Amino acid sequence: MVDVPSLTLGIEEEYLIVDRKTRDLVREPSADFHAACSEALGEQVTGEYLQCQVEIGTKPHRRVGDAAAELKTLRAGVARAAESFDYAAIAASTHPFAKWREQTHTRKERYDALRSDLGHAVRRLLICGMHCHIGIEDEDMRIDLMNQVSYFLPHLLALSCSSPFWEGEDTGLSSYRLTVFDALPRTGLPDQLGSFGEFRRLVEQLVVAGVIEDSSKIWWDIRPSSKFPTIEQRVTDICSLADDAAAIAATFQSLVAFLFRLRSMNQRWRVYPTTLIAENRWQAQRHGAMGKLIDHGKHAMSPMQDLVEEIILLVSEDAEALGCRQELEHIRTIAREGSSADRQRRRYVDARAGGADDHEACVAVVDGLIQEFTK
Repeated sequence: MVDVPSLTLGIEEEYLIVDRKTRDLVREPSADFHAACSEALGEQVTGEYLQCQVEIGTKPHRRVGDAAAELKTLRAGVARAAESFDYAAIAASTHPFAKWREQTHTRKERYDALRSDLGHAVRRLLICGMHCHIGIEDEDMRIDLMNQVSYFLPHLLALSCSSPFWEGEDTGLSSYRLTVFDALPRTGLPDQLGSFGEFRRLVEQLVVAGVIEDSSKIWWDIRPSSKFPTIEQRVTDICSLADDAAAIAATFQSLVAFLFRLRSMNQRWRVYPTTLIAENRWQAQRHGAMGKLIDHGKHAMSPMQDLVEEIILLVSEDAEALGCRQELEHIRTIAREGSSADRQRRRYVDARAGGADDHEACVAVVDGLIQEFTK
């Protein structure tokens, strides 16, 4: 008998802390700020590699709506703590104009070791992401569904893009974050593995060689979690709007449920060569929600609006069963109106048209991100 996975959902988000006066990052936030966050949210909020960042994590939920409600509560708690110090929080994968060389890393043994091991590549890590966990208790099923759902990682990335600017310049990319993150080792699309045992042996070989301590140093776009019985989707930028984050989570949860349903009928999604998926990853990184990806079944480029409709049709039965049909269908709005990256660019252009210089226009982008954080 096939073990049915719980498909519980957890969301992790990383935020940037900005000074309300300058809109630049707070290089070294007050220790009292972190204490205020902890007092409000307990262990669900922690520091991150850079001192200008904090990370939150929801509890596991069966319904996306419940996870999204908790996510909004956590965002509100961080925002309240920040406000009392004249700070603000933003959910964007890069800051529009901050300089990475001016940031300081959090003094912890783990982070000190990263800085020592990875050099400049980790010093540039002024980026934030959103990770989604889906509960799959059977280890081999975890690997099987991970292999199949990797096809859709570029679609999720395209809908989430929020990092078009880097150090005051429009990079021409919708997700510049991945350009920075891909400089680290053991990133990108995962290996196609035959079993959890094969994954364990891969990790053990790296541990024995002395290059990593454990599987938490495997930073693929999707991986078996090192802490929980889940697969962890890590390719997405962080969404500036919580409703967009809920839509991404609903899409991921529904896709995994759909692939399990195929498996239970002795069917499966075709696993394509990594090069083909990587091309779509690049297209998503470059053009985001308003662009096109390759439909590998049709051997042709398709607009994200068309691909979104196909995904909704594909997983609607599963979304209905999971109770996340409404959240899933919000990806139509993202594909039609754009993601955070598109809104940031529009604010910049509007500010410049109104007479702002480059820096003032970047400040306007930050103002928009502050407003969206608790919407």
